[in-house]
Amino acid sequence: MQIKQSVKLNKPLIHCITNPISINDCANMVLAVGAKPIMAEHPLEVAEITAKSKALGVNLGNITDTRMESMLISGKTAFENKIPQVIDLVGVACSKLRLEYAKKFISQCHPNVIKGNMSEIKAICGIKSNSKGIDVGECDIVTEKNYIENVEILKKLSLETGAVIAATGVIDIIANNTDAYLITNGCEMLSMITGTGCMLNALIASYISSGHILGGTVLAIALMGICGELSQHVKGNGSFRTELIDNMFSISDNVIIEKIRYKLK
Repeated sequence: MQIKQSVKLNKPLIHCITNPISINDCANMVLAVGAKPIMAEHPLEVAEITAKSKALGVNLGNITDTRMESMLISGKTAFENKIPQVIDLVGVACSKLRLEYAKKFISQCHPNVIKGNMSEIKAICGIKSNSKGIDVGECDIVTEKNYIENVEILKKLSLETGAVIAATGVIDIIANNTDAYLITNGCEMLSMITGTGCMLNALIASYISSGHILGGTVLAIALMGICGELSQHVKGNGSFRTELIDNMFSISDNVIIEKIRYKLK
């Protein structure tokens, strides 16, 4: 819980270049954990803003020429200044443009965390995937029966890139080249509102600003799952969205310890 308290105490500035579909919710998620969001994306200012930030989160959802240019500028700035950064591989399994851009970003900007669903992780590894648009394909879903082979895919990608790899789904896997955490918190309602993956990316950026890359990523993913569980007994998905942000703001360390479900592999 040291990472969680550090973010609340230090109120780090988090630069998020995300899509307009979820930009408001991402900003509110950053605020909910005590950090400060800035959502700048103009190519002529992003280098300056990233350099003044404590972490960078970039997201490939709803890409444009301008946003792609800005993400690359910011990613290089973050790398040069040793500022932690995370890339969300939205849609790389269904778009050649996004896939080639993601590979370019990873090779030039060296993100500390690479996040995606298992179809997207497979695509970036050059493995055949079965995505449904931006969603994971049924054949790629991580289960109790196939998680070992998926852990090895993540560890190999981590070894090649130097990044922590986060594959989100019913079972989340967070891995570096030696260790892997399996997290089973979460609920179906998380897939019933737009932007929870984007919010999670902003949350990861907030927590890796502490300098604890693996621990910050694990904490962010576990918290999203736990807060989803706490928020699911509502009238509908609109109420769920509000409850999710409220629970992220108010969750106690004791509740996290009580609710978290994880295995170290």
